[in-house]
Amino acid sequence: TIAPDAIGQALAADFWCAYLLNIDFFQGAHARLAGPLVERLILLNMPYPQPLIILCTMRSYSSLVSTMLGRHPDLYGLPELNLSVADTIEEMVQYYRRRNRPHGMHGLLRALAELQFGEQSDASVAQAVGWLSSRREWSTKRVFEHIAELVAPRILVEKSPITCKERRFLLRVHRHFPKASYLHLVRHPRAVGNSIYQLLRRNDGIRPSGRPIAELIDPERVWLRTNKNASDFIEQLPLGQGMRIQGEMLLGDPDNYLHQIAEWLDIRTHPEAIEAMKHPDESPYACLGPAKAQFGNDPNFLEHPEFRLRPITQVELPGELEWLANRGGGQFSAATLKLARTFGYA
Repeated sequence: TIAPDAIGQALAADFWCAYLLNIDFFQGAHARLAGPLVERLILLNMPYPQPLIILCTMRSYSSLVSTMLGRHPDLYGLPELNLSVADTIEEMVQYYRRRNRPHGMHGLLRALAELQFGEQSDASVAQAVGWLSSRREWSTKRVFEHIAELVAPRILVEKSPITCKERRFLLRVHRHFPKASYLHLVRHPRAVGNSIYQLLRRNDGIRPSGRPIAELIDPERVWLRTNKNASDFIEQLPLGQGMRIQGEMLLGDPDNYLHQIAEWLDIRTHPEAIEAMKHPDESPYACLGPAKAQFGNDPNFLEHPEFRLRPITQVELPGELEWLANRGGGQFSAATLKLARTFGYA
């Protein structure tokens, strides 16, 4: 059993490597926007709509894309809740405590502070810690449902890259929400690998001692494992329940691809809704949070959350891998090449 202040203690732990308002919509303009969703919930006798779950590996534009989608008037974008790692809150806290990664709880605490207690402040984060401590036996599904009910009739948008790390995490999410919509967001493996490598090198720069983590983690393996898990999962879903999109294409032509995603989700596609999604910086989570819950998304995004339409540097599958240059060199494995080409990369 977790002591009442265990979550607070977990958050106080040091870490060096990141792997991974209840709003009233029944008044005024919000009612006009959410009307069809309210009618749908009433017809289906549901307290909240099925969520949109984004499946991705780390460093795949996921913080930006999920926050963009969450600005649609019929959607609500969350930080990384990471609820897929355990069945209960107690087990979730223990999971991150064992790995000395208190930041794994930051997104959940920020969401609860915002939605349950009306703001993100040191005081409301402390309230969120207390709220979770008194409900440590709650299932992670129940916590997610509670958050979904707080924002209903809007559809929750959740992305936690750790979900694709292990098949059991994916199966847990599907067991909890078998009717959810699943969006597989991908990025070129070379771009992901370079981004992961640079992140690990920066973290090594502030790490007190020990072998550089950049030498211990293989970026290609991270990309292959997580995307293979997500791909296998998507292929098992009924037709229309899953969708895959290249992050490069979405960010290069947002009007087109955001419209397609909205059509797939059967939500509003009017110009105002598409325009709203191009302003991720207006999300309450698009900034660093209070001291004990600063993150919940990629730190680079939190510091610079604006969307800027700009060309994305094109990279190719053939050739030596930059992160192996000082370790004898190497190229992508046959398995990575096959999967990447399946996703449309060359």
